[in-house]
Amino acid sequence: MAAPVDLELKKAFTDLQAKVIDTQQKVKLADLQIEQLSRMKKHASLTHAEITSLPDSTRMYEGVGRMFILQSKEDIRGQLVEKQKTADEKIKELEQKKTYLERSVKEAEDNIREMLMARRAQ
Repeated sequence: MAAPVDLELKKAFTDLQAKVIDTQQKVKLADLQIEQLSRMKKHASLTHAEITSLPDSTRMYEGVGRMFILQSKEDIRGQLVEKQKTADEKIKELEQKKTYLERSVKEAEDNIREMLMARRAQ
């Protein structure tokens, strides 16, 4: 009877190992995305601060591909504020996803520990 339990444990360990590797890759990807969004948010914040200090009569251009389009100061400020809000929302979503992934791996590890304890008790 020890052989089926050993096969069951071996399969559970293999599944856990695959899940941990997959989760680690997803967490690293989420960290990279969070870092990139944080940089974009900081860039928008600094640009917004610089634009705010300029007089209203200043001509401002928005880069679109290989050309620049004349925009009003308020339009550009609105776009920068929107970029910051979007980055904040995406960062929050990624943090929640990361927490979920880490929790799911911990639950899988706990399940295997319970299987080991049950095997030792037999």
